[in-house]
Amino acid sequence: MSLPHRLREARIAVGLSQKQLADRLGVTQSTVALWEAGKTAPRRTLMPKLAAVLKSSVPALEHGMGPDTGTIPTQQTATIAATRQERASAMIANPATDNPVIAFQGVPGAYSHLACRGAFPAMEPMACASFEDAFAAVEEGRAGLAMIPIENSLGGRVADIHHLLPESNLFIIGEYFQPVHHNLLAPKGATLDTVKEARSHQQALAQCRSTLRELKIKPVNAPDTAGAAQEVAKLGDPSVAAIASSLAAETYGLDVLRPRIEDRIGNVTRFIVMSRTRIEPDPRSGPCLTSFVFTVRSVPASLYKSLGGFATNGVNMVKLESYISVGDDSRARFYAEIEGHPADKAVDRAMEELQFFTTNVKLLGVYRESPDRNKE
Repeated sequence: MSLPHRLREARIAVGLSQKQLADRLGVTQSTVALWEAGKTAPRRTLMPKLAAVLKSSVPALEHGMGPDTGTIPTQQTATIAATRQERASAMIANPATDNPVIAFQGVPGAYSHLACRGAFPAMEPMACASFEDAFAAVEEGRAGLAMIPIENSLGGRVADIHHLLPESNLFIIGEYFQPVHHNLLAPKGATLDTVKEARSHQQALAQCRSTLRELKIKPVNAPDTAGAAQEVAKLGDPSVAAIASSLAAETYGLDVLRPRIEDRIGNVTRFIVMSRTRIEPDPRSGPCLTSFVFTVRSVPASLYKSLGGFATNGVNMVKLESYISVGDDSRARFYAEIEGHPADKAVDRAMEELQFFTTNVKLLGVYRESPDRNKE
């Protein structure tokens, strides 16, 4: 169950309307409506008051734990992680049994590394300097799979990925949602009193702005989160900390001075799993997604007409993004994701109609829908 769903159920359980809840929290009714629709999430500083009004607890709202639990026991945390791994393994087919290596962009300890370990704990992660290198590792057979971030719930789509997908020889065979929990990491012996600056990627710093201001810690930009943790470990300066994952702390021997310092809960990165082998799930096995890119013909209303087939055949389009392809006469390309399998009659008819109004359509992959996908 997602956070928006838990908030709505808790509100109904205590007999409050959206307006009544908003009045008690000192926010607008539209703010509560956006929370329950999954469009925004409550700020972390508001969560204790929200939990009290809903007669729940912060862990219960954030993680779906039992009521009145102030912290999440280690055993329960391990159970949650194991459940996520089991669900991910069931949803993502792994054709790379003869090559149990999974490539990711970044250095060890990155959130992409964490996603690899969560989705495929038995595979060996391979750190790559760039997304191009991660794609190449799979294409050249040095890795069986690649874990590629495609979008973040707060930061939006990941740059460059849409340009790389159509040019590669890889296929999307699964999706994985990795919660992003930022931690304040520092060398052994450092304390909150000794830390004067925190280094991390600019997005991570922005997502922890209020907490850093509260702690009077200066934010300093770094190329990435795990790289900042690696740098802080080498410096060994108790006045310099990093904002990164718990895996980065484990990897580089840093102390977690304060966990979960992000200002807002609900920060999630969606990853796609790439393979040289095209794997399509049985359409009867459960909900599927189909990803593809296309370029429309240079005629009036071509985009409108190309999408008409999905509407008339009742096929839900969950994502449509445009981007400029410099190598294709600078014309706009479109990345799309739809619910359904090409074997479904409705999807087959919609894709056939799409062909009439496009100059190029490339299927990127058909894969099982993740159970962690928020459909509120």
